[in-house]
Amino acid sequence: MNLLFPGMALGVGIFLYFRYPILYLGFTWWLWFLTPFVRRLSDYRSSYTDPSPILLAPFLVTLVSSITFWKSLPKVASQGGLPYIFSVAAIGYGFFVGLIYRPPVTVCLALLDWLAPLLFGFHLFTNWRNYPSYRQNIQRIFLWGVLVMGIYGVVQFLIAPEWDKYWLVQAEFSSGGKPEPLQLNVWSTMASNRPFSTVMMAGLLLLLVNPNKGTLGIPSTAAGYLSFLLAKKRTTWGSWFLGLFILTGSLKSNTQIRLLVTILVTVLCVVPLTTLEPFSTILSSRFESLSNIEEDNSAAARQEAYSLALNDALNSFLGSGIGGPSFDSGILSILLDLGWLGTIFYLSGILLLLFSLFQWSAIRTDKFASAARSIVFATFVQLPLGLPHIGEQGMILWGFLSLGMAAQKYSQFQRDSQKQFFLPVETYDIDYEK
Repeated sequence: MNLLFPGMALGVGIFLYFRYPILYLGFTWWLWFLTPFVRRLSDYRSSYTDPSPILLAPFLVTLVSSITFWKSLPKVASQGGLPYIFSVAAIGYGFFVGLIYRPPVTVCLALLDWLAPLLFGFHLFTNWRNYPSYRQNIQRIFLWGVLVMGIYGVVQFLIAPEWDKYWLVQAEFSSGGKPEPLQLNVWSTMASNRPFSTVMMAGLLLLLVNPNKGTLGIPSTAAGYLSFLLAKKRTTWGSWFLGLFILTGSLKSNTQIRLLVTILVTVLCVVPLTTLEPFSTILSSRFESLSNIEEDNSAAARQEAYSLALNDALNSFLGSGIGGPSFDSGILSILLDLGWLGTIFYLSGILLLLFSLFQWSAIRTDKFASAARSIVFATFVQLPLGLPHIGEQGMILWGFLSLGMAAQKYSQFQRDSQKQFFLPVETYDIDYEK
């Protein structure tokens, strides 16, 4: 399984990329959703393997999209993709510096974490002409993703399946809680509760504007929000509120009213569930910790780690390369890995795309694009307290950032087409005598 799963996934990914591009997107997202779960089942039936080759599957399939980058490289600047070049160059710089200080395998694995989400995002951006089908496909993927991962997350919390307990003990994953029923910090089918909560945050915001939820809307909403709360990641809770605020403010007034009605229905579905035992006791204690930061051990440990690394990060001009010790702060990690030189280029790429996205006024007419922008901002603001730029979280950041840019280019193309169609007769070079 360790060898066949990533190999077969790569083969399917290459086939879908060339023959069925839309299905390639869905296959890639589902691998990110489910591969850690496959790994835990495999380890439970055989033996714990670390590092697990199974976890390479989503990275390998995502990197198939590098074909798009390679084909588009000669004209990427003229297509508005220069910010991607900035970020890719910064990652390349961090890679070569890392080879000087660290083992090649460690640096190559880190390169997958950094580069795969960015290349996948560039693939979405470059194929902006397919934006309408991408929009429909992504909404369907995350509707089912929230449903499946949400239901399993609740089941995981209630019964603590043996394969999850086995992996929790073997991996010494302390932030996952205790290997007992009602004591887990839910991570569902993913590798940890932070990326799971970030993916669920994106999916739940998309649910608010999905016009094709149908009968799956209510169960997806109920299971999704409950498992999202049971992940117990307060940073992501705050990001969801921020994303909701941005989403509401970016829509037209009549759409805002419908969104508020949707939020009210969501509250009516979720609140009764959170008042039931055993959920109410667990969640209430976590909510109380929001107002007792002084007594929060995790916040104190994070603050101590920051104070130790901050001086090194601020004085890191060249950086020590990617693949170094991981800090629970994207800002510190980027500075330590890329140095000021690489950080300026890497963050410039992201900020240029963000600035362009927030400058687009016509976004109010596209609810999906508004949701994508809110998801991007809600993910990016986690940078001081997490690693939203790499791995699963990086897929959310770069994926939805690029979808928003694709929506912008598609909208501009439609407006230009209409202008050309309705040009005055006098502007055409017509020989009236002929």
